[in-house]
Amino acid sequence: MKTLNVLSALFLSGLSLGAAAQSPAYPAKPVKLVVGFAPGGAADYVARAMSESLSKALGQPIVIENRAGAGSSIAAEAVAKSAPDGYTVLIASPSSISVNPALNTKLGYTARDLAPITKVTSSPLVIAANPNIGISSIQELIAKAKKDPGALNYATSGNGSAPHLGAALFIQLTGAQMTHIPFRGGSPAIQSVIAGDTQLTFGTPPSVLPMVTAGRLRGLAVSTRERTSLVPGVPGMAEAGLPEYSIEFWYGLFVPAGTPAPIIRKLFEATTVAMQQPSVKAALAREGTDVTLSASPEQFAAFLSEDAKFWVKLVKDAGVKLD
Repeated sequence: MKTLNVLSALFLSGLSLGAAAQSPAYPAKPVKLVVGFAPGGAADYVARAMSESLSKALGQPIVIENRAGAGSSIAAEAVAKSAPDGYTVLIASPSSISVNPALNTKLGYTARDLAPITKVTSSPLVIAANPNIGISSIQELIAKAKKDPGALNYATSGNGSAPHLGAALFIQLTGAQMTHIPFRGGSPAIQSVIAGDTQLTFGTPPSVLPMVTAGRLRGLAVSTRERTSLVPGVPGMAEAGLPEYSIEFWYGLFVPAGTPAPIIRKLFEATTVAMQQPSVKAALAREGTDVTLSASPEQFAAFLSEDAKFWVKLVKDAGVKLD
């Protein structure tokens, strides 16, 4: 009987080892990259610019899914609640990672429900206006907003988004009074300014620059203190007369908490390879975006811990309402 039990145990052990040996290595199927904004905005542009190179690095197709709404929180919650198997990845900015979870208790996720992989890009915002409103500089914008409080409507990609918070900082520092009109993404926000339904935007470069180049919007300034080669011909805030103002935003990749460390490492390594491709860097630079990679998932996590303090303080000090 003992011999039979030993043989049975060895047989079962062999089956287990065989099954493990046959389990496919990650990734064994397409990977979904979830974007929390409508097509045509900055997050969507970054996702599409990197998708082909990331697909080659992983050896599987990248399927982009746009799930717009609630300052990208809808997408973040969907990813946070998905299976932690590496097949659902979120591209996100500070709004869905740092700001919304900290300040909106109604959300169905927290920042701890998402595991960081790496930062991928950083960008300034671009303050741009409809050319027909007669504003050609930051100082003229401030003067108009103070002379006619609330008469100027500014469009952004949503409540709690980086453009919304960039505008909130501007209002806090200048005392200008403007009305916020949130949209479900950067592209519809920009279209509203072009149409004259709103008068200006604090927008992301991929959404704004083509319209500035075409003369359909007037670039007033970038949100960094100094000029940047990413947005040629547009002054920095110091040159525009508001040197105390400076803000940038980033995008990064995340997976559900509980995703195995080897999968996170594989995604990190593949993303690093993909984002360093000259074609990806060139495509993003044309749209005013820098490739900015983390040294490791752990380094990105440490960055997020400090970065969240800035965004949450800004929201509280500026009295921004997210719902």
